[in-house]
Amino acid sequence: MSAPAPKKLWGGRFTGAVDPLMDAFNASIHFDRRMYAADLVGSMAYSKALAKNKIITEEERDLLLSGLEKVMGEWESGVFALKEGDEDIHTANERRLGEIIGGVAGKLHTGRSRNDQVATDMRIWLRDEASKILAHLKELISITVSRAEKEIDVIMPGYTHLQRAQPIRWSHFLLSHAWLWQADADRLEQLIDRFNVLPLGSGALAGHAFNIDREFLAKELGFRDVIHNSLYAVSDRDFVAEFLFWSSLTMTHISRIAEDLIIYSTGEFGFVKLADAYSTGSSLMPQKKNPDSLELLRGKCGRVFGSMSGFMMSYKGIPSTYNKDLQEDKEPMFDAADTLSGSLQITAGVLSTLDIFPAKMKASLSADMLATDLAEYLVRKGVPFRETHHISGAAVKMAEDRKGSLDQLTVADLKTLHPSFEDDVTSVWSFETSIENRNTPGGTSRSSVQGQISKLKTWLSSKRNL
Repeated sequence: MSAPAPKKLWGGRFTGAVDPLMDAFNASIHFDRRMYAADLVGSMAYSKALAKNKIITEEERDLLLSGLEKVMGEWESGVFALKEGDEDIHTANERRLGEIIGGVAGKLHTGRSRNDQVATDMRIWLRDEASKILAHLKELISITVSRAEKEIDVIMPGYTHLQRAQPIRWSHFLLSHAWLWQADADRLEQLIDRFNVLPLGSGALAGHAFNIDREFLAKELGFRDVIHNSLYAVSDRDFVAEFLFWSSLTMTHISRIAEDLIIYSTGEFGFVKLADAYSTGSSLMPQKKNPDSLELLRGKCGRVFGSMSGFMMSYKGIPSTYNKDLQEDKEPMFDAADTLSGSLQITAGVLSTLDIFPAKMKASLSADMLATDLAEYLVRKGVPFRETHHISGAAVKMAEDRKGSLDQLTVADLKTLHPSFEDDVTSVWSFETSIENRNTPGGTSRSSVQGQISKLKTWLSSKRNL
Protein backbone atom coordinates (compact mmCIF):
# COMPACT_ATOMS: atom_id res chain seq x y z
CA MET A 1 0.00 0.00 0.00
CA SER A 2 1.47 3.37 -0.99
CA ALA A 3 1.96 6.09 1.58
CA PRO A 4 -0.68 8.82 1.61
CA ALA A 5 0.23 12.06 -0.13
CA PRO A 6 1.54 14.67 2.32
CA LYS A 7 -1.07 17.12 3.50
CA LYS A 8 -0.69 20.81 2.87
CA LEU A 9 -0.72 22.91 6.01
CA TRP A 10 -3.55 24.97 4.54
CA GLY A 11 -5.47 22.33 2.56
CA GLY A 12 -8.40 21.33 4.79
CA ARG A 13 -11.16 23.10 2.86
CA PHE A 14 -9.83 22.35 -0.62
CA THR A 15 -11.15 19.36 -2.59
CA GLY A 16 -9.95 20.05 -6.13
CA ALA A 17 -6.46 19.43 -7.37
CA VAL A 18 -4.08 22.35 -7.65
CA ASP A 19 -2.64 23.16 -11.08
CA PRO A 20 0.93 21.74 -11.05
CA LEU A 21 2.19 25.02 -12.45
CA MET A 22 0.51 26.84 -9.56
CA ASP A 23 2.14 24.41 -7.14
CA ALA A 24 5.55 25.31 -8.54
CA PHE A 25 4.67 29.01 -8.68
CA ASN A 26 3.59 28.94 -5.03
CA ALA A 27 6.51 26.91 -3.69
CA SER A 28 9.39 28.62 -1.93
CA ILE A 29 11.32 25.60 -0.69
CA HIS A 30 14.01 26.01 -3.36
CA PHE A 31 15.14 29.23 -1.68
CA ASP A 32 13.71 29.36 1.85
CA ARG A 33 15.38 26.04 2.72
CA ARG A 34 18.28 28.27 3.76
CA MET A 35 16.29 29.06 6.89
CA TYR A 36 16.09 25.44 8.03
CA ALA A 37 18.12 26.10 11.20
CA ALA A 38 16.15 29.22 12.14
CA ASP A 39 12.89 27.35 11.57
CA LEU A 40 13.94 24.42 13.73
CA VAL A 41 15.36 26.59 16.51
CA GLY A 42 12.08 28.53 16.57
CA SER A 43 10.11 25.28 16.77
CA MET A 44 12.27 24.01 19.64
CA ALA A 45 11.55 27.14 21.64
CA TYR A 46 7.87 26.91 20.74
CA SER A 47 7.74 23.30 21.98
CA LYS A 48 9.09 24.43 25.32
CA ALA A 49 6.56 27.27 25.52
CA LEU A 50 3.68 24.89 24.74
CA ALA A 51 4.78 22.60 27.57
CA LYS A 52 5.34 25.53 29.93
CA ASN A 53 1.71 26.50 29.41
CA LYS A 54 0.45 22.88 29.78
CA ILE A 55 -0.75 22.79 26.18
CA ILE A 56 1.38 19.68 25.69
CA THR A 57 2.91 17.37 28.26
CA GLU A 58 6.58 17.37 29.19
CA GLU A 59 6.90 13.95 27.55
CA GLU A 60 5.44 15.32 24.32
CA ARG A 61 7.79 18.29 24.55
CA ASP A 62 10.79 16.03 24.92
CA LEU A 63 9.66 13.92 21.98
CA LEU A 64 9.24 17.00 19.85
CA LEU A 65 12.67 18.32 20.85
CA SER A 66 14.32 14.99 20.13
CA GLY A 67 12.67 14.81 16.72
CA LEU A 68 13.55 18.40 15.85
CA GLU A 69 17.18 17.77 16.77
CA LYS A 70 17.20 14.75 14.44
CA VAL A 71 15.76 16.86 11.63
CA MET A 72 18.47 19.45 12.29
CA GLY A 73 21.11 16.75 12.12
CA GLU A 74 19.81 15.57 8.76
CA TRP A 75 20.02 19.08 7.34
CA GLU A 76 23.50 19.62 8.72
CA SER A 77 24.80 16.30 7.40
CA GLY A 78 23.22 16.88 3.99
CA VAL A 79 20.92 13.83 4.07
CA PHE A 80 17.59 15.63 4.47
CA ALA A 81 15.44 14.53 1.54
CA LEU A 82 12.87 16.93 0.15
CA LYS A 83 9.66 15.38 -1.11
CA GLU A 84 6.85 16.39 -3.39
CA GLY A 85 4.52 18.60 -1.41
CA ASP A 86 7.27 20.28 0.59
CA GLU A 87 6.23 23.71 -0.58
CA ASP A 88 8.27 25.62 2.00
CA ILE A 89 10.76 25.02 4.78
CA HIS A 90 8.04 24.90 7.45
CA THR A 91 6.10 22.19 5.60
CA ALA A 92 9.26 20.19 4.94
CA ASN A 93 10.43 20.27 8.54
CA GLU A 94 7.02 19.44 9.97
CA ARG A 95 6.52 16.62 7.47
CA ARG A 96 9.86 15.08 8.38
CA LEU A 97 9.22 15.54 12.09
CA GLY A 98 5.99 13.54 11.72
CA GLU A 99 7.85 10.75 9.94
CA ILE A 100 10.29 10.54 12.85
CA ILE A 101 8.03 10.87 15.92
CA GLY A 102 4.52 10.23 14.60
CA GLY A 103 1.29 12.04 15.40
CA VAL A 104 2.65 14.14 18.26
CA ALA A 105 4.27 16.29 15.58
CA GLY A 106 0.81 17.62 14.77
CA LYS A 107 0.67 19.34 18.15
CA LEU A 108 3.67 21.56 17.36
CA HIS A 109 1.62 23.97 15.26
CA THR A 110 -0.96 24.61 17.99
CA GLY A 111 -1.76 28.31 18.01
CA ARG A 112 0.96 29.05 15.50
CA SER A 113 0.59 30.21 11.90
CA ARG A 114 3.06 30.16 9.08
CA ASN A 115 2.60 33.93 9.15
CA ASP A 116 4.24 34.45 12.54
CA GLN A 117 6.53 31.47 11.96
CA VAL A 118 8.10 32.82 8.77
CA ALA A 119 8.43 36.31 10.21
CA THR A 120 10.31 34.80 13.15
CA ASP A 121 12.50 32.60 10.95
CA MET A 122 13.51 35.58 8.82
CA ARG A 123 14.49 37.69 11.80
CA ILE A 124 16.57 34.88 13.31
CA TRP A 125 18.26 34.17 9.98
CA LEU A 126 18.98 37.80 9.20
CA ARG A 127 20.23 38.48 12.73
CA ASP A 128 22.79 35.71 12.36
CA GLU A 129 23.83 36.65 8.82
CA ALA A 130 24.03 40.36 9.61
CA SER A 131 26.31 39.58 12.54
CA LYS A 132 28.65 37.68 10.19
CA ILE A 133 28.58 40.57 7.71
CA LEU A 134 29.36 42.97 10.53
CA ALA A 135 32.44 40.90 11.39
CA HIS A 136 33.62 41.08 7.75
CA LEU A 137 33.08 44.84 7.77
CA LYS A 138 35.13 45.29 10.95
CA GLU A 139 37.92 43.17 9.46
CA LEU A 140 37.96 45.39 6.35
CA ILE A 141 38.23 48.49 8.53
CA SER A 142 41.03 46.88 10.56
CA ILE A 143 43.02 46.06 7.40
CA THR A 144 42.57 49.61 6.11
CA VAL A 145 43.64 51.20 9.39
CA SER A 146 46.69 48.93 9.62
CA ARG A 147 47.75 49.85 6.10
CA ALA A 148 47.21 53.55 6.76
CA GLU A 149 49.45 53.35 9.82
CA LYS A 150 52.28 51.62 7.94
CA GLU A 151 52.17 53.91 4.91
CA ILE A 152 51.59 57.22 6.68
CA ASP A 153 54.58 58.94 5.00
CA VAL A 154 53.34 58.34 1.43
CA ILE A 155 51.96 61.50 -0.17
CA MET A 156 49.83 61.81 -3.27
CA PRO A 157 47.58 64.23 -5.11
CA GLY A 158 44.13 64.73 -3.69
CA TYR A 159 41.38 65.21 -6.26
CA THR A 160 38.12 67.05 -6.67
CA HIS A 161 36.20 66.69 -9.93
CA LEU A 162 38.98 64.21 -10.86
CA GLN A 163 41.31 67.22 -11.12
CA ARG A 164 44.45 67.47 -9.02
CA ALA A 165 43.62 69.71 -6.09
CA GLN A 166 45.92 69.60 -3.03
CA PRO A 167 48.58 67.22 -1.71
CA ILE A 168 47.39 64.69 0.86
CA ARG A 169 48.67 61.57 2.57
CA TRP A 170 47.82 58.20 0.98
CA SER A 171 46.74 57.18 4.49
CA HIS A 172 44.29 60.05 4.59
CA PHE A 173 42.73 58.71 1.38
CA LEU A 174 42.48 55.19 2.83
CA LEU A 175 40.95 56.42 6.06
CA SER A 176 38.31 58.42 4.20
CA HIS A 177 36.87 55.06 3.16
CA ALA A 178 37.42 53.48 6.57
CA TRP A 179 35.23 56.18 8.12
CA LEU A 180 32.45 55.44 5.62
CA TRP A 181 32.62 51.77 6.58
CA GLN A 182 32.68 52.62 10.26
CA ALA A 183 29.41 54.50 9.78
CA ASP A 184 28.06 51.47 7.88
CA ALA A 185 29.02 49.24 10.82
CA ASP A 186 27.27 51.52 13.31
CA ARG A 187 24.14 51.56 11.15
CA LEU A 188 24.13 47.77 10.87
CA GLU A 189 24.46 47.35 14.63
CA GLN A 190 21.52 49.70 15.11
CA LEU A 191 19.52 47.81 12.50
CA ILE A 192 20.18 44.44 14.14
CA ASP A 193 19.01 45.81 17.47
CA ARG A 194 15.94 47.38 15.87
CA PHE A 195 14.67 44.25 14.15
CA ASN A 196 15.57 41.88 17.00
CA VAL A 197 11.97 41.75 18.27
CA LEU A 198 9.75 38.68 18.27
CA PRO A 199 6.65 38.13 16.10
CA LEU A 200 6.06 34.54 17.28
CA GLY A 201 2.88 34.11 19.27
CA SER A 202 0.90 36.47 17.04
CA GLY A 203 -0.87 33.67 15.18
CA ALA A 204 -2.10 34.36 11.69
CA LEU A 205 -3.00 37.96 12.53
CA ALA A 206 -5.23 38.18 15.63
CA GLY A 207 -3.02 36.78 18.38
CA HIS A 208 -2.61 33.48 20.23
CA ALA A 209 -5.62 31.58 21.59
CA PHE A 210 -3.72 29.58 24.24
CA ASN A 211 -2.02 32.37 26.20
CA ILE A 212 1.47 31.39 25.10
CA ASP A 213 4.28 33.00 27.10
CA ARG A 214 5.76 35.32 24.50
CA GLU A 215 8.29 36.83 26.90
CA PHE A 216 9.63 33.32 27.51
CA LEU A 217 9.85 32.76 23.75
CA ALA A 218 11.69 36.05 23.28
CA LYS A 219 14.25 35.19 25.95
CA GLU A 220 14.67 31.64 24.66
CA LEU A 221 15.33 32.87 21.11
CA GLY A 222 17.54 35.83 22.03
CA PHE A 223 15.09 38.61 21.14
CA ARG A 224 15.17 41.80 23.16
CA ASP A 225 11.37 42.21 23.17
CA VAL A 226 8.13 40.99 21.60
CA ILE A 227 6.23 42.85 18.90
CA HIS A 228 3.21 44.32 20.66
CA ASN A 229 0.67 44.23 17.84
CA SER A 230 -0.15 40.98 16.09
CA LEU A 231 -1.28 42.61 12.84
CA TYR A 232 1.99 44.51 12.64
CA ALA A 233 4.00 41.46 13.68
CA VAL A 234 3.00 39.23 10.78
CA SER A 235 3.00 41.86 8.04
CA ASP A 236 6.06 43.94 8.89
CA ARG A 237 8.95 43.64 6.46
CA ASP A 238 10.48 47.02 7.15
CA PHE A 239 13.49 45.18 8.53
CA VAL A 240 14.02 43.61 5.09
CA ALA A 241 13.65 46.99 3.40
CA GLU A 242 16.10 48.55 5.88
CA PHE A 243 18.61 45.76 5.37
CA LEU A 244 18.35 46.14 1.59
CA PHE A 245 18.84 49.90 1.90
CA TRP A 246 21.80 49.36 4.23
CA SER A 247 23.24 46.87 1.77
CA SER A 248 22.77 49.29 -1.14
CA LEU A 249 24.48 52.12 0.73
CA THR A 250 27.37 49.93 1.88
CA MET A 251 27.84 48.55 -1.62
CA THR A 252 27.87 52.16 -2.87
CA HIS A 253 30.77 52.85 -0.52
CA ILE A 254 32.58 49.75 -1.76
CA SER A 255 31.89 50.81 -5.34
CA ARG A 256 33.43 54.24 -4.68
CA ILE A 257 36.79 52.90 -3.52
CA ALA A 258 36.69 50.37 -6.35
CA GLU A 259 36.32 53.24 -8.81
CA ASP A 260 39.20 55.15 -7.21
CA LEU A 261 41.51 52.14 -7.33
CA ILE A 262 40.51 51.30 -10.91
CA ILE A 263 41.56 54.80 -11.93
CA TYR A 264 44.74 54.74 -9.83
CA SER A 265 45.73 51.39 -11.36
CA THR A 266 45.65 52.64 -14.96
CA GLY A 267 48.86 53.27 -16.86
CA GLU A 268 48.02 56.98 -16.90
CA PHE A 269 48.16 57.08 -13.09
CA GLY A 270 50.22 54.07 -12.07
CA PHE A 271 49.72 54.68 -8.35
CA VAL A 272 48.70 51.12 -7.45
CA LYS A 273 48.81 47.59 -8.80
CA LEU A 274 46.42 44.80 -7.90
CA ALA A 275 47.71 41.40 -6.86
CA ASP A 276 47.34 38.66 -9.44
CA ALA A 277 44.80 36.96 -7.17
CA TYR A 278 42.37 39.84 -7.79
CA SER A 279 43.07 40.46 -11.48
CA THR A 280 42.53 38.73 -14.81
CA GLY A 281 44.09 38.96 -18.23
CA SER A 282 42.77 39.61 -21.71
CA SER A 283 41.88 36.78 -24.07
CA LEU A 284 43.43 38.78 -26.93
CA MET A 285 45.96 41.23 -25.50
CA PRO A 286 48.60 39.46 -23.39
CA GLN A 287 49.99 42.67 -21.90
CA LYS A 288 46.77 43.56 -20.08
CA LYS A 289 46.05 43.12 -16.38
CA ASN A 290 42.42 43.90 -15.73
CA PRO A 291 41.07 44.96 -12.30
CA ASP A 292 38.13 42.58 -12.59
CA SER A 293 37.67 42.25 -8.82
CA LEU A 294 37.08 45.99 -8.54
CA GLU A 295 34.85 46.10 -11.61
CA LEU A 296 32.74 43.26 -10.24
CA LEU A 297 32.43 45.07 -6.92
CA ARG A 298 31.28 48.16 -8.77
CA GLY A 299 28.77 46.11 -10.76
CA LYS A 300 27.39 44.26 -7.74
CA CYS A 301 26.39 47.61 -6.27
CA GLY A 302 23.77 47.86 -9.02
CA ARG A 303 22.61 44.32 -8.35
CA VAL A 304 21.94 45.03 -4.67
CA PHE A 305 20.23 48.33 -5.40
CA GLY A 306 18.03 46.51 -7.94
CA SER A 307 17.00 44.00 -5.27
CA MET A 308 16.01 46.85 -2.98
CA SER A 309 13.97 48.73 -5.57
CA GLY A 310 12.29 45.52 -6.75
CA PHE A 311 11.26 44.55 -3.24
CA MET A 312 9.94 48.02 -2.47
CA MET A 313 7.67 47.81 -5.52
CA SER A 314 6.26 44.52 -4.20
CA TYR A 315 5.92 45.86 -0.65
CA LYS A 316 4.33 49.22 -1.31
CA GLY A 317 0.77 48.16 -2.18
CA ILE A 318 0.20 45.25 0.19
CA PRO A 319 -2.95 45.57 2.33
CA SER A 320 -3.11 44.31 5.93
CA THR A 321 -1.83 41.86 6.98
CA TYR A 322 -0.01 38.90 5.42
CA ASN A 323 -0.31 38.57 1.66
CA LYS A 324 1.55 36.17 -0.61
CA ASP A 325 3.37 39.10 -2.20
CA LEU A 326 5.57 38.90 0.88
CA GLN A 327 7.08 35.70 -0.45
CA GLU A 328 9.12 38.09 -2.61
CA ASP A 329 10.96 39.29 0.52
CA LYS A 330 13.36 36.38 0.92
CA GLU A 331 15.29 36.09 -2.33
CA PRO A 332 16.44 39.74 -2.34
CA MET A 333 17.34 39.44 1.35
CA PHE A 334 19.35 36.27 0.74
CA ASP A 335 21.03 37.69 -2.34
CA ALA A 336 21.96 40.95 -0.66
CA ALA A 337 23.44 39.10 2.33
CA ASP A 338 25.48 36.83 0.04
CA THR A 339 26.66 39.74 -2.09
CA LEU A 340 27.68 41.84 0.91
CA SER A 341 29.51 38.96 2.55
CA GLY A 342 31.52 38.21 -0.58
CA SER A 343 32.11 41.83 -1.52
CA LEU A 344 33.47 42.83 1.88
CA GLN A 345 35.88 39.90 1.88
CA ILE A 346 37.04 40.61 -1.69
CA THR A 347 37.58 44.29 -0.84
CA ALA A 348 39.61 43.28 2.21
CA GLY A 349 41.67 40.95 0.03
CA VAL A 350 42.33 43.65 -2.54
CA LEU A 351 43.42 46.18 0.07
CA SER A 352 45.62 43.75 2.00
CA THR A 353 47.56 42.69 -1.14
CA LEU A 354 47.65 45.94 -3.11
CA ASP A 355 51.04 47.28 -4.25
CA ILE A 356 51.52 51.04 -4.19
CA PHE A 357 54.11 53.20 -5.97
CA PRO A 358 54.96 56.18 -3.73
CA ALA A 359 57.47 57.65 -6.21
CA LYS A 360 54.83 57.74 -8.93
CA MET A 361 52.34 59.35 -6.56
CA LYS A 362 54.84 62.03 -5.54
CA ALA A 363 55.87 62.66 -9.15
CA SER A 364 52.24 63.44 -9.95
CA LEU A 365 52.27 66.40 -7.56
CA SER A 366 52.67 69.77 -9.24
CA ALA A 367 53.36 73.27 -7.98
CA ASP A 368 49.97 74.58 -9.06
CA MET A 369 48.51 72.37 -6.30
CA LEU A 370 50.14 74.82 -3.85
CA ALA A 371 48.17 77.81 -5.15
CA THR A 372 46.00 77.76 -2.03
CA ASP A 373 49.15 77.73 0.11
CA LEU A 374 50.34 80.82 -1.75
CA ALA A 375 47.07 82.56 -0.87
CA GLU A 376 47.40 81.41 2.74
CA TYR A 377 50.94 82.86 2.87
CA LEU A 378 49.47 86.32 2.25
CA VAL A 379 46.70 85.66 4.81
CA ARG A 380 49.46 85.20 7.40
CA LYS A 381 50.75 88.61 6.32
CA GLY A 382 47.37 90.14 7.16
CA VAL A 383 45.81 90.25 3.68
CA PRO A 384 42.11 89.24 3.52
CA PHE A 385 41.58 85.79 2.02
CA ARG A 386 39.17 87.00 -0.67
CA GLU A 387 41.95 89.26 -1.92
CA THR A 388 44.68 86.65 -1.57
CA HIS A 389 42.64 84.13 -3.55
CA HIS A 390 42.50 86.57 -6.46
CA ILE A 391 46.23 87.34 -6.18
CA SER A 392 47.13 83.64 -6.16
CA GLY A 393 44.95 83.11 -9.23
CA ALA A 394 46.83 85.91 -10.97
CA ALA A 395 50.12 84.17 -10.08
CA VAL A 396 48.83 80.93 -11.63
CA LYS A 397 47.93 82.82 -14.81
CA MET A 398 51.35 84.50 -14.89
CA ALA A 399 53.05 81.08 -14.70
CA GLU A 400 50.77 79.65 -17.39
CA ASP A 401 51.38 82.60 -19.70
CA ARG A 402 55.13 81.99 -19.34
CA LYS A 403 54.68 78.25 -19.98
CA GLY A 404 56.29 77.57 -16.61
CA SER A 405 55.28 76.29 -13.20
CA LEU A 406 54.08 78.33 -10.26
CA ASP A 407 57.22 77.75 -8.20
CA GLN A 408 59.38 79.18 -10.99
CA LEU A 409 58.04 82.68 -10.36
CA THR A 410 60.60 84.86 -8.62
CA VAL A 411 59.98 87.00 -5.55
CA ALA A 412 60.20 90.00 -7.86
CA ASP A 413 57.50 88.51 -10.07
CA LEU A 414 55.23 87.97 -7.10
CA LYS A 415 55.86 91.48 -5.74
CA THR A 416 54.30 92.86 -8.93
CA LEU A 417 51.09 91.20 -7.74
CA HIS A 418 51.28 92.32 -4.10
CA PRO A 419 53.94 94.08 -1.99
CA SER A 420 53.52 91.68 0.95
CA PHE A 421 55.45 88.94 -0.83
CA GLU A 422 58.92 88.57 0.70
CA ASP A 423 61.90 86.23 0.36
CA ASP A 424 60.36 83.68 2.72
CA VAL A 425 57.65 82.95 0.14
CA THR A 426 59.90 80.19 -1.19
CA SER A 427 58.91 78.13 1.87
CA VAL A 428 55.50 77.72 0.25
CA TRP A 429 56.89 75.40 -2.44
CA SER A 430 56.94 72.32 -0.23
CA PHE A 431 54.31 69.60 -0.50
CA GLU A 432 55.24 68.24 2.93
CA THR A 433 54.79 71.68 4.52
CA SER A 434 51.45 72.08 2.81
CA ILE A 435 50.30 68.75 4.21
CA GLU A 436 51.59 69.49 7.72
CA ASN A 437 49.78 72.82 7.77
CA ARG A 438 46.47 70.86 7.61
CA ASN A 439 46.84 69.84 11.25
CA THR A 440 43.38 70.37 12.69
CA PRO A 441 41.32 67.25 13.53
CA GLY A 442 40.23 65.68 10.27
CA GLY A 443 43.15 67.09 8.31
CA THR A 444 45.88 65.33 6.36
CA SER A 445 48.88 66.21 8.55
CA ARG A 446 50.76 63.40 10.27
CA SER A 447 49.32 64.25 13.68
CA SER A 448 45.78 64.49 12.31
CA VAL A 449 46.05 61.18 10.47
CA GLN A 450 47.55 59.54 13.54
CA GLY A 451 44.58 60.88 15.49
CA GLN A 452 42.19 59.26 13.03
CA ILE A 453 44.07 55.96 13.28
CA SER A 454 43.92 56.10 17.07
CA LYS A 455 40.18 56.78 17.09
CA LEU A 456 39.42 53.96 14.67
CA LYS A 457 41.63 51.57 16.63
CA THR A 458 39.77 52.49 19.82
CA TRP A 459 36.45 51.94 18.05
CA LEU A 460 37.59 48.55 16.73
CA SER A 461 38.81 47.52 20.16
CA SER A 462 35.47 48.41 21.70
CA LYS A 463 33.71 46.16 19.17
CA ARG A 464 35.92 43.09 19.49
CA ASN A 465 33.66 41.31 21.94
CA LEU A 466 30.36 42.24 20.33
